[in-house]
Amino acid sequence: MNILILGATGRVGSQIVTYALHDRHHVTVLARTPEKIQINNKNLSILQGNVLNKDDIVRAMHGIDVVISALNTDGTTTLTESMPLIIEAMENEGIQRIITIGTAGILQSRTTPNLLRYQSSESKRKSVRAAKEHHKVYDMLKQSTLEWTIVCPTYLPDGESIGKYRVDRNFLPEGGVEISVPDTAEFTFSQIKSSDYIKSRVGIAY
Repeated sequence: MNILILGATGRVGSQIVTYALHDRHHVTVLARTPEKIQINNKNLSILQGNVLNKDDIVRAMHGIDVVISALNTDGTTTLTESMPLIIEAMENEGIQRIITIGTAGILQSRTTPNLLRYQSSESKRKSVRAAKEHHKVYDMLKQSTLEWTIVCPTYLPDGESIGKYRVDRNFLPEGGVEISVPDTAEFTFSQIKSSDYIKSRVGIAY
């Protein structure tokens, strides 16, 4: 497949690039600082560009089969500003499938099921800014025509790949407190071959 990976220089994104190349897919990444990507592989195309620039997004989408976004909030509004451009470019290009990394804060609360976790007492986070950004993206994807999946990890230490974890549609697996970066990347990447969680959020934890 031709896979576009956004946020490829981040912790989870860089691992997804590794999994995709290992599986012999053709990977395109759009990065502001391409030199951060220290991989030489004939199946890797690195485009210099910014996810906030519509022309860069449109250019990156040519010939792509599936988009994986590991963009994070990093104290900015990059996530919510880039998503409308990504959705529009995908719809115009006829690309259906997008898998994004969200946060466990936007899963349904088990204690108060009509609220999201970050809106309920279930969340222990002091700041809800990142969750609010991810919530806006969730709303945008719901209103799109795309086949989206939002992978929602809880606490994300770097850690090792264990290869065994629990997932739950729209909820965090009961009692889940953490999931490593490599296992999150592995599950996210595996969704390119799966239609189990189309138009769903997926909670992931050990």
